[in-house]
Amino acid sequence: MASESRLYNISGETKEHLRKFRLTTSRASKPQAVIYLIDKTTHEIHQDADKVIYTSLDEIADDLPDHAPRFILLSYPLTMPDGRLSVPYVLLYYLPITCNAETRMLYAGAKELIRNTAEVNKVIDIESTEDLEDIPGQLAS
Repeated sequence: MASESRLYNISGETKEHLRKFRLTTSRASKPQAVIYLIDKTTHEIHQDADKVIYTSLDEIADDLPDHAPRFILLSYPLTMPDGRLSVPYVLLYYLPITCNAETRMLYAGAKELIRNTAEVNKVIDIESTEDLEDIPGQLAS
């Protein structure tokens, strides 16, 4: 991870936002997500400026670009078969098959850094917005 931290930059403000998001969504009653991207020139990982918090997978799908990867932090409440509420906190690694090799490598190199900084336990790779429909089933299993 040392080499990733030298190549990529996560500001203190972004780290604080990641921490607050993780803590405030741990008892959420509805899905919550934020989208992060990497600035190609500075290699800074930061939140997508368009929207702050998404509350449905459809909203996320509407805002994901067709040809560029993104990191999506998702807190998704589920009711378990025994009636308990579970709120998995995961990283969705959106890597469309149509993006160029340089961009693929840029995001692949930052995947573990964002995973560790965001303190998520599970990473789910998705290639298209249609893959978002399968997320509830993957989280329940």
